[in-house]
Amino acid sequence: MGKILVTGGLGFIGSNLINLLLKKKYKVLNIDKVTYASNFYNIKEFKKNKNYKFIRCDLNNPKKLKEIITKYKPIGIFNVAAETHVDRSIDGPKNFINSNIIGTFNILEILRKQKIKIKLIHISTDEVYGDILRGRSKEDDAYKPSSPYAASKAASDHLVTSYIRTYKVPAIVTNCSNNFGPRQHPEKLIPKIIYNIINNKNLPIYGKGKNSREWIYVEDHCEALIKIFREGKLGEFYNIGSNVNKDNLDVAKTLITIAKRKKLLGKNVKIIFVKDRPGHDMRYAINSNKLKKQLKWNPKVSFMNGLEKTFNWYINNQKYYSNLNKQDILKRLGKKK
Repeated sequence: MGKILVTGGLGFIGSNLINLLLKKKYKVLNIDKVTYASNFYNIKEFKKNKNYKFIRCDLNNPKKLKEIITKYKPIGIFNVAAETHVDRSIDGPKNFINSNIIGTFNILEILRKQKIKIKLIHISTDEVYGDILRGRSKEDDAYKPSSPYAASKAASDHLVTSYIRTYKVPAIVTNCSNNFGPRQHPEKLIPKIIYNIINNKNLPIYGKGKNSREWIYVEDHCEALIKIFREGKLGEFYNIGSNVNKDNLDVAKTLITIAKRKKLLGKNVKIIFVKDRPGHDMRYAINSNKLKKQLKWNPKVSFMNGLEKTFNWYINNQKYYSNLNKQDILKRLGKKK
């Protein structure tokens, strides 16, 4: 197999993708800026694999990025690196502009000048479609981002599209629903609830807990990405989802049920409703029929099974937390108006 470059491979989706690529016998080069969400614990399973290499690199250092791409000549790039936490984008959008837009621009500029064509898989989000109270967003639906995070991802998607059309850069854009699974930073809902249960803390839920998201197990997402890399049509957009929506309160209650079964729930742990964040979209849902019909992909892990696997991973890997700043886990963000 050829060499694959993964950006942001110390993070949640990136590390899970690398793990799967290595199992499929690809050689993988991981470049990561090493931010608060990066965690070297995420690569402990494969860091000594002869087909794996890590280089610290910021996507906003185009000179170093070009040197890496020129030297290692990957056959493909999975652009996973991104600032992703909506609450953080509300508190400070600048990092999201630099990472998600300028970082993507730097990759595209290098690729358009390369003599050897390198396939780019640009990983994006369902949040670019905005609030959808009924039905499911399709690939050709208009973008309506609400948060600075979603807007930064929408802008990067449009940049990729423009380079496809103008410069014939061989690229594909994917938009995925909410991921969950092992190695996810506990600023996000599911790992935060698990962390709080493990540490006998209350479970904070925004507003009334009725915000609905479509949940997909991270390994299913990664399988879809590799399928798209191998078989997807250049220049296309592909939605990746599970067709399973749950509101935040349902998610919390399900995790409580799992915790009770494992006898992990403290007597004083309870759900508490906290002030909602500004501009909080009520519902995201995407239509993945294009991917399912054209590439014969379907998710394999059910929501309940995925939660069980995720809960077990955090219980068995509590050293994961030792590399994190505790304030990044506990501090409430996204309250600015």
